[in-house]
Amino acid sequence: MASTPVKTDTATEAWTLVLALFFGERPPRIPRIAAEFDVSPMALKMLQWLEPGVEMTMSGLAERIYCDASNVTGIVDRLEARALIERRDKPGDRRVKLIGLTAEGERWREQILERLHEPPEPIAGLSASDQRALRDVLRRALGEN
Repeated sequence: MASTPVKTDTATEAWTLVLALFFGERPPRIPRIAAEFDVSPMALKMLQWLEPGVEMTMSGLAERIYCDASNVTGIVDRLEARALIERRDKPGDRRVKLIGLTAEGERWREQILERLHEPPEPIAGLSASDQRALRDVLRRALGEN
């Protein structure tokens, strides 16, 4: 039996193209940038999600980066050894550890975000008007004005 082409609607096609743009980048963005900073991809995510001046619990951080809590300890140990983050007891409950960026960790985070936010070549290569149109459509899709 011959296979029948799958009929797709415009929304499905648009989403498929977004996925192709994101996942088609070679080498993949996250591992490449993590290697530039000599950290694991999960450590990169941790540095990305920790906000300057805001502490998070280890369990909250694990949930935020979609990582098993047992793995977070090792990542925190390695980043703490490099003086990028610090951990301390939560006031009133020494069983709970709070994680925060150090000044050096904040500098790294800024550099990491700059690298992550660089547009991939297929977007950078669009004309300025096409870039604005793409941005505006994506803003509407995300409910931003």
